[in-house]
Amino acid sequence: MFDNLIVELGPWSWWLAGLALLAAELVLPGFFLVWIGLAAIIVGALSLLFWESSFWVWQVQGLVFAATAVIVTLIGRRYLYNNNQVTDEPFLNQRGASLVGRTATLDQPIAEGRGRIRLNDTYWTVSGPDLPVGTRVKVVASNGRELTVEPV
Repeated sequence: MFDNLIVELGPWSWWLAGLALLAAELVLPGFFLVWIGLAAIIVGALSLLFWESSFWVWQVQGLVFAATAVIVTLIGRRYLYNNNQVTDEPFLNQRGASLVGRTATLDQPIAEGRGRIRLNDTYWTVSGPDLPVGTRVKVVASNGRELTVEPV
């Protein structure tokens, strides 16, 4: 049944598969099927050129589709994720990094390299040299949920 459909549609079967994948991208979360759909459309365009050729059998089409899907995905992801845009909020989703340079007072002493400070409405675990409660410290680095401090 599936073979008959592909034979009847010819090179347009790749176009339909590509459009179906692009439509699925609209329904499903993420941004991955668009690259596979684009690869199917590219193979459909090549199929329009080579459909009558003896070398353009389904195995070659499958290999070209797989290779094209990998290439298009890598190029697309590189374009999307290396598009460094200047923003007025560079630390929007990096709360710890946005605290570097701030000063605070130790709520708990730093003993054996670990203590706590309060910045705004949040208590942060800090690391640094051993210091008593009430010491003013400056945040010099952030490592996820832990801040590195030094005395002011």
